[in-house]
Amino acid sequence: MSCQVSYIGQLEETNVADTTFVNLRDYSDDFVYDMRYATENNFLSAQVYDCAECLIRYKTVKALVKANAAFMKKGFQIKLYDCYRPLDIQKRMWTIVSNPKYVADPKRGSIHNRGGAVDITLVDLKGDAVDMGTDFDFFGIEASHQYTKLPKQVQASRKFLKKIMTANGFRSFDSEWWHYNLKSALKDPVSNAKWECK
Repeated sequence: MSCQVSYIGQLEETNVADTTFVNLRDYSDDFVYDMRYATENNFLSAQVYDCAECLIRYKTVKALVKANAAFMKKGFQIKLYDCYRPLDIQKRMWTIVSNPKYVADPKRGSIHNRGGAVDITLVDLKGDAVDMGTDFDFFGIEASHQYTKLPKQVQASRKFLKKIMTANGFRSFDSEWWHYNLKSALKDPVSNAKWECK
């Protein structure tokens, strides 16, 4: 990807505008990464990102770091599957799967294209995955927050994830247990900002 966004690095909070795109790694080492679209291990069966970076708007970083700190107090960490998605990548995904049930139409864009969405799960502090009942990007009814025919521990884990995320400014997406939108980012413009792979 071409370099249109420079990394901000560790700056004082007051020096960074909330809508600035930054790399989450520059603000915290406490996240685990499994950036699926930088691999072929996803429902597209195609690599659409050139590198496995989590770029998001600074206000999303602040909320995510707070949420992760709350999880860590309970013995867990956030593992990230996807973050900001440039509009060009959305168009590439739409070319592969042109179905709005699975991929947002790039003509409208998605909250991922606005830098306010994250796809996540939890791991314990040893890195072992928490059972959420389905894999990431499983599009059956079993992935819904409303689906209750799951083991009690799975239901409890999903509720725990949702409780901490919503307490820190995020909104869940009913049909995908892994998807969270920052409430204050819903009206941000769709972006095609790019970053350089290191």
